[in-house]
Amino acid sequence: MKPIILFTCTLALLGNICSVFATTASDTEKLLNWAENTYREIFPSHQATQNIEPWLFRYYPESSVYAGVNKNDNNVYVMGGPWGNSPTLINTLSSLITQINNSGGNSSIAACDITNAPAGVSYSQSDNVVTMTTNGACVQAPDLTNTNLCKVPQQTTASGISLLGSNTITSSSIEGLSTSIPGLPNPFQAIVDAAANVKHCTINAPAETANLVVNSDLCLDITTALTDTLAGLPVDGIVLTPPVKYITKGTYRTEGVTDCFATDAMSINDAYTGDVWIKQNGNFIKVNN
Repeated sequence: MKPIILFTCTLALLGNICSVFATTASDTEKLLNWAENTYREIFPSHQATQNIEPWLFRYYPESSVYAGVNKNDNNVYVMGGPWGNSPTLINTLSSLITQINNSGGNSSIAACDITNAPAGVSYSQSDNVVTMTTNGACVQAPDLTNTNLCKVPQQTTASGISLLGSNTITSSSIEGLSTSIPGLPNPFQAIVDAAANVKHCTINAPAETANLVVNSDLCLDITTALTDTLAGLPVDGIVLTPPVKYITKGTYRTEGVTDCFATDAMSINDAYTGDVWIKQNGNFIKVNN
């Protein structure tokens, strides 16, 4: 019962300001995505929003819970599970959106699973454009090449949508790492940039990721990740001056394709089944999850 009580209390302590530019539909998406990412015990999977007048709602079969907005009064209701068989009023939609916005709104990014995103990376979304930034600060990177922090959400149904994603780096640099051999270029700069520019294709991608544009402006502290990478390897000629920072700006885009296996992607994943393939010697080889 504790998660349910926390959920109800949190929704009850919300403000009263909403953006005049927001729509009921977009705010409903923002709210339900936030709820899914924040209260997984109650909303354990990502569900599509259904529209049956006057309701915009999602149904969660694992918990038998409905959550949604009545468009006639713009109030938020839940039903099922611990709330019984009648809609229970939580609060106004505008109040809940205010709370999400005041908390940073990170969980409201429909196109990205940011559950394990590093602390300090902030997200915002407008239509099909997502912006990721560390706001000029440098945050701890989870690993050396994980600079695309907008992961495709796991799907509970097969969407039939295939999307090819490509990343374009507009600027990048590594600080705190150099070579002691005159004229020897930084070997890690090329490795990180090459990894970031690899194309990836997703089968059964969620509709929210179609024609997606992700703009990133990041500073990642890769000291720990780089130290772990170098452990046990010959490092003659490489000089570390912590903190080692990877500073990068770029744009990631997706486009619809008929068949991921007929693209120039270097890797493929199925967002529904979890299957993964990588390209080896011109062929896609299925690997364990």
